[in-house]
Amino acid sequence: MNNVSCVLFHPKQDIIISNSEDKSIRVWDATKRTGLQTFRREHDRFWILAAHPEMNLLAAGHDSGMIVFKLERERPAFSVTADSVFYVKDRFLRTFDYSTQKDTQLIPIRRPGANSLNQAPRSLSYSPTESAVLVCSDTDGGSYELYVVPKDSHGRGDSVQEAKRGVGGSAVFVARNRFAVLEKSTNQVLVKNLKNEIVKKSLLPIATDAIFYAGTGNLLCRAEDRVVIFDLQQRIILGDLQTSFVRYVVWSQDMESVALLSKHSIIIADKKLAHRCTLHETIRVKSGAWDDNGVFIYTTLTHIKYCLPNGDSGIIKTLDVPVYVTKIFGNTIFCLERDGKNRPIIIDSTEYVFKLSLLRKRYDQVMSMIKNSELCGQAMIAYLQQKGFPQVALYFVKDERTRFNLALESGNIEKALESAKKIDEKDHWYRLGVEALRQGNAGIVEYAYQKTKNFERLSFHYLITGNLDKLSKMMKIAEVKNDVMGQFHDALYLGDIRERVKILENVGHLPLAYITASVHGLHDIAERLAAELGDNVPSLPEGRKPSLLIPPNPVLSAGDWPLLMVSKGIFEGGLDDTGRDADEDYEEAADADWGEGLDIADVDNLQNGDISAVLNEEDDDVHPENDEGGWDLEDLDLPPDAETPKAASNARSSVFVAPTLGMPVSQIWVQRSSLAAEHAASGNFDTAMRLLSRQLGIRNFAPLKSQFIDLHMGSHSYLRGFTSAPVISVAIERGWSESASPNVRGPPALIFDFSQLEEKLKAGYKATTAGKFSEALKHFLAILHTIPLIVVETRREVDEVKELVIIAKEYVLALQMELKRREMKDDPIRQQELAAYFTHCTLQLPHTRLALQNAMTVCFKAQNLSTAANFARRLLETNPSNENQARQARQVLQAAERNMKDATQLNYDFRNPFVVCGATYVPIYRGQKDVTCPYCGTHFVLSQQGQLCNVCDLAAVGSDASGLLCSPSQVR
Repeated sequence: MNNVSCVLFHPKQDIIISNSEDKSIRVWDATKRTGLQTFRREHDRFWILAAHPEMNLLAAGHDSGMIVFKLERERPAFSVTADSVFYVKDRFLRTFDYSTQKDTQLIPIRRPGANSLNQAPRSLSYSPTESAVLVCSDTDGGSYELYVVPKDSHGRGDSVQEAKRGVGGSAVFVARNRFAVLEKSTNQVLVKNLKNEIVKKSLLPIATDAIFYAGTGNLLCRAEDRVVIFDLQQRIILGDLQTSFVRYVVWSQDMESVALLSKHSIIIADKKLAHRCTLHETIRVKSGAWDDNGVFIYTTLTHIKYCLPNGDSGIIKTLDVPVYVTKIFGNTIFCLERDGKNRPIIIDSTEYVFKLSLLRKRYDQVMSMIKNSELCGQAMIAYLQQKGFPQVALYFVKDERTRFNLALESGNIEKALESAKKIDEKDHWYRLGVEALRQGNAGIVEYAYQKTKNFERLSFHYLITGNLDKLSKMMKIAEVKNDVMGQFHDALYLGDIRERVKILENVGHLPLAYITASVHGLHDIAERLAAELGDNVPSLPEGRKPSLLIPPNPVLSAGDWPLLMVSKGIFEGGLDDTGRDADEDYEEAADADWGEGLDIADVDNLQNGDISAVLNEEDDDVHPENDEGGWDLEDLDLPPDAETPKAASNARSSVFVAPTLGMPVSQIWVQRSSLAAEHAASGNFDTAMRLLSRQLGIRNFAPLKSQFIDLHMGSHSYLRGFTSAPVISVAIERGWSESASPNVRGPPALIFDFSQLEEKLKAGYKATTAGKFSEALKHFLAILHTIPLIVVETRREVDEVKELVIIAKEYVLALQMELKRREMKDDPIRQQELAAYFTHCTLQLPHTRLALQNAMTVCFKAQNLSTAANFARRLLETNPSNENQARQARQVLQAAERNMKDATQLNYDFRNPFVVCGATYVPIYRGQKDVTCPYCGTHFVLSQQGQLCNVCDLAAVGSDASGLLCSPSQVR
C-alpha cells in the first residue's frame, strides 16, 4: 500500500475497507488482521470511502469520478419443495415450513477456516426423498458440496458435517439419488450418485456454462445466447430456444411451463421450449414463481409484478426493499429478504385473475368479479378496450363521456342513448345518430336528428323510411323558418309539383316556374305565368319528350331494420343493473315534445303570418287543444310511440333465423385425405405443400404453382347469382352419381389422370427419336412435375406411377447431359465423357442404340479407338435392325483392332459399374458413397447434400421423406 487516504469499518460485518494512492481498495478481516480482497483501477487513485447506513453498498471517490459497489452478492441460495423452502443463512442450512411458518436450523455447511468474501453459496439443489442437499459456490472456479440432512437434525449443531465435495461449474439433482455436475473444460456432464461416484458421462450438445433442472433425467443447458433441454438417457435435444443470457430458471409445479429470467427480460416457454411470450423490463428482474392459476409472479428491485400467458403484465405491489419470491399460496407470496428472513406478503390478485379469466374466456368468473370486486381505473378500462371487451369496460365507468364512447364501440345503443341524454351535446347526439343508422334503428336516428335540429338529414331520413306525413310537415317547418332550399328539397322528395312551382314563383324564378308547370301538365298555372312573362316566355326544346320528376310512392313505411335472433351475452344479461330503467327512459324519449326539441318558436323574421293559421289551413289533423296561440308543434305528433321501438328489442321475437352454417366441402376433403392433390384441389395449398415436403422432400414449389391452381379451379364450378350477389362456388366430386347420398361427400374431381401422363410419355419418346432433345426434355419434366399431384385407385396403378418416375428421371438426366455436351464444343474430352455417360442411362432400346452410335462416332473421331470399339461391340450386341448402324459398328471394330489405343484419357471406366451424378455429370462407381433425391431417385455426389435436385427441380437432395403417396389404397 502507498499513502492510505481513507479507512472505514463496515456497518454490518467485521471487516475494514481502505483505499490508497496505489490505485487499490483493500478489504481486511478485522479479527484476523488479514487481507481478504483487493480491487484495483488502472488509471485512477482512490481518495475517499463511504458506506450506506442501511444497504450493503460502498462508494469510493477517485481522480476522475466515483464508483458504487457491493462486496458480495446478497441473494440467498434456496430451493423450494412442496411445502417448504431450504436456504442458507449465516453458514447454516435452514428450512421454512409454509403451512406453520416455522423456521428451523438444520446443519452448518461452511467449511472451517473458509472465510473469504463473495464465496457465499450461489445455488442450492435439494432431493426430498433422500434429504440430500447440493450447495454450489464460485470457490475454486466453481465447486459443490453434498450434504445429507439427518432426520433428527432440527436443532443447532456445533460440529460441521463432513461433506462430499467436488469441482464443477454447476451441480443439480436429476433423479432421486443422482445429480449432474457440469465439467466446463470438457463440456460434458458427470452424473454421480450420493457417494460422489461417477456413474455416467455425457457430452453436451452446445458449449454450456451452466446447467439447470428440467425434469427427471433432463437438463436445461445454458449457453451465451440459447438454452436447450437435453435428455441424459437418450442423449438427444428435446427443446431449443434462442434467448439472451439466462440467470435463473423457474418451472411451474406441473412442469408444463418454464420462465427464463435474464437481467432485464423474462421469456415464458412450454416444457419443449416452444416460445410463448417475452417480457422486457427497464429495472433488473430479481426472482419469480408460478401461482396456482398459471400466472408468473416476479419481482424487480422495486415492484412485485405479474405476467399472463399471453405476455400481458402489470404491477401488483411496490416494494421498499428487494425480495426474492419462493412460493405463492393464493393471495400470499412467501419471499426471502436479503438478510435471510422469510416474509409473507399479502397481495390483491383480483386484477390479474380478472384478466386471466377474460383471456381464458371464463365469463362466469368475470361476471362474478365485476359484481363483487372493486375493479376500476383508467388502466383497466384501457386494457378492456385494447383486448376487445368494451362491453365489459362499460360497467367500470362512471364518467358519462367515457361510458358513451364505450357504448358506441360495443354497439350498446341503449347505454349510449342514456349517456347522450345526460351529456346533451350536439356532437354526442350526432355520433349517436350515426351509430343508430348503422344498426338500422330508425327511432333513435330520428330522435338524434331532432335533438341536433338537423333538418336536412331528418327530411332525408323520412324519405328513405317512406314517412311522407312527417316529410310534408318538415316542408311546412322549412317554410316557417324561411328555408327556401330546404322547402324545395322537401317538395322534390314529396313529388309536390304545385309546391315547387309556388316556391320558384315566390323567389322570382318565373321562367323556371313556367317550365316546371308546363312539363308537368299544370296548364292553368303555366298560362298565368306566361301572361306575367310576356315576351320572355322560355321556349321548350323541340323533339324531346319531357319526363315527370316524381319519386315513387313508398309501398311500406319502414321501421327498424330486421335483425337476426341472437342470445344475449353473459355481460348483457347478468350485469345490466341499469337495464330495468332503460325502457322507461326510452318511453320518455318517444313521448318527448318534438316542437320543443326543434325550438322553432325561436325562429326570427317569420314572414308567413300566423303559423298556426297556416297549419290550420293546410293540415286537417291539428288538435283543438293546440289553438291557444303562439307556436306549438305538438300537432306534428313526432315521434309517436308505435313508431319508435325500443332499440329493435320487439323485432327479435319474430325475425328470420338464419340456418347454421355447414362445413364447406373443401374442408371435408382436407379432413378425409392425406393426398396432396386433393388438398390442392380444396384450395389448401399450404397443407398440400407440407404433405409433399414430408412425403417426397419437395422444397421448390415454383414448378407446381400452375398445377396447384389448375387442380383447384378444375374441382370447382362457379354459378352467377343475383347481380349484386357474389359468385357461388360449387365443389365437383369425383365419381358422382344420382344414386349417391346427398349427405356423403366424395373426393374432389381432379383434372390430372394417368392416361394424360402416358400421352406425354409417347410424345417424349417421339421427340427423342427425332432428335428434338429440348422438346423431349419439356415432356419428361412435365411428367415429373405432374406425378406428385396424380391420384390413382389400385395398387397396380401405383406401381406403374412409380415406374414412370424412374423412366422420366432417366430420360431427363440423359437429355440434360446430351444438351450439355452440345454446348461444350471447345472441350472434346468432356464431350466424349458425356456421350459415354449417356449410353449408361436406362432408355428404350432404339434410343440406347442411337446413344451408342453417337458415342462411338464421337470417340472414333477423337482417336479414342479402344473406347469407340467398346461402344461398337455394345451396339452390335443389341442386334440393330438398321443395317447402316450394324455396318458402321463393324467398320469401327475393324479399324480399332489395328490400333487398340486411346489418344486421350477419359474419366470413364466401362468395366466398373457406376451411376451418373445428376448435378456434376461424373461417374459414381460402385462402393463410393453418394446421396439420392427422395423423389426421383437420382444419385448425387456427397457435396450435393441439401441442394435442389437438378433432374426433377423439386426435392432437396438427401432429405428424409416417407415416399410417394398417390392412391387411397396406400392409406387404408
